Amino acid sequence: MNASATIGVIFDMDGVLVDSAEAHFQSWRRLGRQQGVQLTQEQFSATFGRQNRDIIPLLFGEVSEPALREMADRKERIYRDLVRANPPIVDGAIDLVVSLHEAGAQLAVGSSGPRANIDLILEAMGVRDQVRVVVSSDDVSRGKPDPQVFSMACDRLGLPSRHCVVIEDAPSGVEAARAAGAHCVAVLMHHSRESLKRAHRVVEKLADLRVADLFSLVLDENVSR
Repeated sequence: MNASATIGVIFDMDGVLVDSAEAHFQSWRRLGRQQGVQLTQEQFSATFGRQNRDIIPLLFGEVSEPALREMADRKERIYRDLVRANPPIVDGAIDLVVSLHEAGAQLAVGSSGPRANIDLILEAMGVRDQVRVVVSSDDVSRGKPDPQVFSMACDRLGLPSRHCVVIEDAPSGVEAARAAGAHCVAVLMHHSRESLKRAHRVVEKLADLRVADLFSLVLDENVSR
């Protein structure tokens, strides 16, 4: 695979590298109780994967910009407190990151979450040095399905989007990857196969992916983007 150095792999964080849905749900519920609002699983599921600036108005109504930032920061502090002692790292995540790095792929994370969350997980995984680029909600002004987060990751890797593969678990992330012009693999974590059908490939779990599978998406010129 002589072309490996020109291939980028961009990981979403929540639902791909870490199975954080329950911790995020509990952190939103705690924030809701503090705000006097009872949040349901259905409300959480409908917003999971989006940026806090988009979620908060949906769950709590319109608030001022300073209040929105304070609520978002409070929610993420609750989340980090919940996962810090035992981060729910997805089976196969560490092995895949390490194997891709050893094969020469250029690695990035493109996430709707804040940088502090991403750093916590990458440090827990022991792969911070292998991931060259991190793009978080701190870097972008538009959330998924807008392609900004993945377009920025490709730019920072110094690669055209057609040389990059995004690994996602949510329909909005799949749409963002495709809109950025990247290839996309979707993992069945919390969404149905049908809802992820726009991905170029869908796998049951992250541990099913191999380095060769990801490289072939980029190297196969017949794959339609």
